[in-house]
Amino acid sequence: MRATNDQLLNSFAIRSFRDVADGDYIAARMACRAQLHFQYLWSSQQAIEKYVKCILLLHRIPAKEIKHDLSAGLAAIESSGKLKLNLVRPTEEFIAYIDRYGQSRYFEISNHANGHDLVRLDRSVWELRRFCTLDHSPRALVLRDRMAIPKVRLAGQLEAIIDNAKHPAREPLLWQNGFFGRRSRKKVALPEWKVASNAPLYLDPHLLDEVLKYVHLPKSLISAYRSHQKKGPEF
Repeated sequence: MRATNDQLLNSFAIRSFRDVADGDYIAARMACRAQLHFQYLWSSQQAIEKYVKCILLLHRIPAKEIKHDLSAGLAAIESSGKLKLNLVRPTEEFIAYIDRYGQSRYFEISNHANGHDLVRLDRSVWELRRFCTLDHSPRALVLRDRMAIPKVRLAGQLEAIIDNAKHPAREPLLWQNGFFGRRSRKKVALPEWKVASNAPLYLDPHLLDEVLKYVHLPKSLISAYRSHQKKGPEF
């Protein structure tokens, strides 16, 4: 029997968004572990964006104008009235942080990162990904203080990797991961590292017009650097 359009759309949402997001999530963990903070921020943004878009499509919430805006995607879900994500505050704060810094692929803006934020990435993925299915059971699972983190299984890429002891992505996924894996962890031990980087245009805003001869920048960013030119960098 031929699949219906609804079934094909659901398959598209899972394969094009959730499955690809699973890979972006593991890539973000690997980059964070290696202290490659640009790649960590960018891969985190890509993962969260695709999980959000999977939720939007599975629930038939129009989102053509959202593009890479995570806050707009979450707002569309909330305003649809079709479901409530009820994200915990640290997850909301992490997504806002990634929304601000993760879209900067070419070091257009200054940024900062912290190795301990890997916990916030894991938690954010756990909270969002449980909605990337039409099965209601995972959505009922919630995080509670001082309680073990419930295990979520969606028959997806992450689960296939966890179940395959020889998969090369399994160790990077499970390394110090308190949210995904077969066994429950009461705590994780992450290396402490912090980095803050000033963008080239922040340090030398007078280069903006020269850069614009060769490189496209968003209008909002151009306007911000025009204003920054007048004030000069603060140290």
